[in-house]
Amino acid sequence: MKNTLKQKLREKKTTFGGSISIAHPDIAELLGDIGLDWIMVDMEHGPMDFAATQNLLQAMSYSQTVPIARVSWNDIVMIKRTLDIGMQGIIVPWVNNRDDATRAVKSIRYPPEGIRGFGPRRASLRDPNYFATANREIFLGVQIETQQGVDNVDEILSVEGIDAVLLGPFDLSINLGVPTQWDSPIFTGAVNRIRESAERHNITPGVLAPTEWQKRLTEGFRMIMLPPDYVLLQNAARQSLKEAWDFVHTL
Repeated sequence: MKNTLKQKLREKKTTFGGSISIAHPDIAELLGDIGLDWIMVDMEHGPMDFAATQNLLQAMSYSQTVPIARVSWNDIVMIKRTLDIGMQGIIVPWVNNRDDATRAVKSIRYPPEGIRGFGPRRASLRDPNYFATANREIFLGVQIETQQGVDNVDEILSVEGIDAVLLGPFDLSINLGVPTQWDSPIFTGAVNRIRESAERHNITPGVLAPTEWQKRLTEGFRMIMLPPDYVLLQNAARQSLKEAWDFVHTL
């Protein structure tokens, strides 16, 4: 297994990704073909079970885009099953302290470094070296979404094995008491604290929402999620409809 996303992050490169919450393989096939560095299957907020997620992976199997998943919780069984169907990375939401971070790291790794049970059914199907390389190559991102997570960010990022720390801007702003107030000193202070901690610990800072992604990029965030599948679909449809009516009005 060779994870190109991890390689790019180690080289301090900026990466752009998308997300899938429409549980249809056509979506994965189409998005997998446009040149994104990574695609996140949203098992936290999207209507995804393991069977649907595997179908998405199979549709992307030809693609050079790295498939990762945001699981719904920091749960060893969910993480294990998601990896076994072939995900090359995991994003864990709601990481608030060192224990949460340690649990996430151990969940993605085989012993003696972790507690992942062996059974990479689809993941190793065409990869005879999967077991030997998985601990090194599987990507792990942790999501900071609360004041507690911000307060504990240094102890969280001191845990060996984390590749990226990811802002969840909406949940973070809500939990800080300033919902969607992106210019609030409370919110911007938390963002800066997370970014500075990431720099100290040599971990990639990223953001999992398209809100103000250009600003985050100029601040040094290097793992950037573009609009999700349903937003891209809506925006393209609206633009096509607008162009059609604009043309009609010229007649």
